[in-house]
Amino acid sequence: METGHHPLRRLCATLLGVMLLTGLTHPALALLPAAPETPDTSETAAPEQPIEQEQEPGEDERISQRIKAIFGQLPDYENVQVRVEEGVVFLSGTLPDAETIDEAVGIAELVSGVVTVENAIERDLSVEENLSILGQARELIDSSIILLPLLAVAVLVALIIGALGYIIAGFGALWKRIAPNAFLAELIRSAIRFVFVVGGIVIALDMLGAGALLGAVLGGAGLIGIALGFAMRDTIENYVASIMLSLRQPFRPNDHVVIDELEGRVIRLTSRATILMTLQGNHLRIPNSQVFKAVILNYTRNPQRRFDFELGIDADDDPRAAMKLGAEVLEGLGFVLSDPAPGGRVTQVGDSNIVILFMAWVDQREADWFKSRSLGIAAVKEALEEGGFALPEPIYRLRFDARTDPLPIGGSAKLMEAMADEGGGETTPAPDKQRKRPPIDESAQDVRPESEISELVEAERASDAEQANDLLDSSRPVE
Repeated sequence: METGHHPLRRLCATLLGVMLLTGLTHPALALLPAAPETPDTSETAAPEQPIEQEQEPGEDERISQRIKAIFGQLPDYENVQVRVEEGVVFLSGTLPDAETIDEAVGIAELVSGVVTVENAIERDLSVEENLSILGQARELIDSSIILLPLLAVAVLVALIIGALGYIIAGFGALWKRIAPNAFLAELIRSAIRFVFVVGGIVIALDMLGAGALLGAVLGGAGLIGIALGFAMRDTIENYVASIMLSLRQPFRPNDHVVIDELEGRVIRLTSRATILMTLQGNHLRIPNSQVFKAVILNYTRNPQRRFDFELGIDADDDPRAAMKLGAEVLEGLGFVLSDPAPGGRVTQVGDSNIVILFMAWVDQREADWFKSRSLGIAAVKEALEEGGFALPEPIYRLRFDARTDPLPIGGSAKLMEAMADEGGGETTPAPDKQRKRPPIDESAQDVRPESEISELVEAERASDAEQANDLLDSSRPVE
């Protein structure tokens, strides 16, 4: 032994001498700090189970029985044979797929006392075993047959709960009494039916143990609901607007309204749109979402309504006298209300005229607004002309230089004075030149309200099959 280690000792002594010589010859190298040792973690050997030097008697039999007992509890491993010699497990037989084969080897390796596993299991290539879909169908049929009684009970429970919801929703008189209108009553009834049906389905799935399926269905329904909400945003907005309008009741049937710039008489308010009849007798359908956000002008709500119009007089005429004369003429009309009293306002002084706004009030239940305004304009115009007020067209004066005299304008005060001085007295128009007021036509003074459109609306509401869907309720207060 001593002789065998002598060369090794000589080699170590030689290396030590070289290192000492290098350190003495190169001090800088000797002063450098030694590099820290880093453990090599690239390959870490897994601890292995120590193999006993001697095997206990009957150990192979114990291992074999243990593995066979485990495989016996698993239906897929019934064709696997197990043999153990000196702790080495030999597996043979057939299994349906490679994954099942690996699982069998893993199970055998976990048994205490196993040294290694020799895998000789082959994949079963028979048609019957590899037609998995047929096997699954067979298992599904078998499980369905077993599940039939529970399935029948779950379906019966779902039907009973759904029928209960329909029975509760069928109390139409109750919900119409609770809800403010028929539309909301039907909405409540539909919600009750929906809640009971969904509740019955949920309870039935829970009885069948399909909780995961139920969660997936509800989650998918939530995502679909969000997507549909964005896609049908306008439809949903219109539906909500219908509910709000049915609660607010902004107008009554046959009301004369202006919705934004759309004018007509109201026929009905449905769950989707507001139906108007225009003053020309045409149907006008406005989406409720637009009606809810629109500016609504209702002419029928207040029976008193003012009409006004503008007339221009000559710039040299007295506007105060013209306003007084026009107000007196309007007050003398039988259809004009005395309270508030008619009047006039100067709105503009132009280059050649003075614009006066005349105003008067009528009762729309007794006088038509358009007829009253038309007759009022004609009466004031005639009175002004008979009173000597000129209603001129636009007049332009042309001046060529500073020394040019102004052109004579007919009807002006200066011209009339000059003609009076030349003639030695007042100028009076010839009898044949004087205007004569035509006799008043009594039939033209008819200002009774027009009823054609109103009668058409009432006739349509009386004969319309959709009258039951009208959300306008005369028993509710108007907003």
